[in-house]
Amino acid sequence: MQQLDRQRIQQIYDYCGEIEKTIERYGNSFTAFDSDADYQRSVSFCILQIGELSGGLSEELRNETKHQIPWSSIKGMRNLVAHSYGSMSRSILWETAIQDIPYLKSFCRNLLNSEE
Repeated sequence: MQQLDRQRIQQIYDYCGEIEKTIERYGNSFTAFDSDADYQRSVSFCILQIGELSGGLSEELRNETKHQIPWSSIKGMRNLVAHSYGSMSRSILWETAIQDIPYLKSFCRNLLNSEE
């Protein structure tokens, strides 16, 4: 793996961890998420950053791993968060945080460990 890809995968992993910490802090329920703007902003920011970082990964890495990770969808989610101007569906954000982020974090951890 290229050094720049390694750095970006590490940052994606770290943002996934930040989302998990935020969920632990505020509560693992959609009701808590839906009623707290700070909670929503924290998760949204991390999702936005993950999407931004994924767009900077090499074409080679994205092609090699596209059967495991939908990189274009991650970038698409970033675009929705960045350009929806507060009208992003909170249920979609929540589903991403609790369903997709743990898988992405595990993928990143495994990829980083395989490169050591």
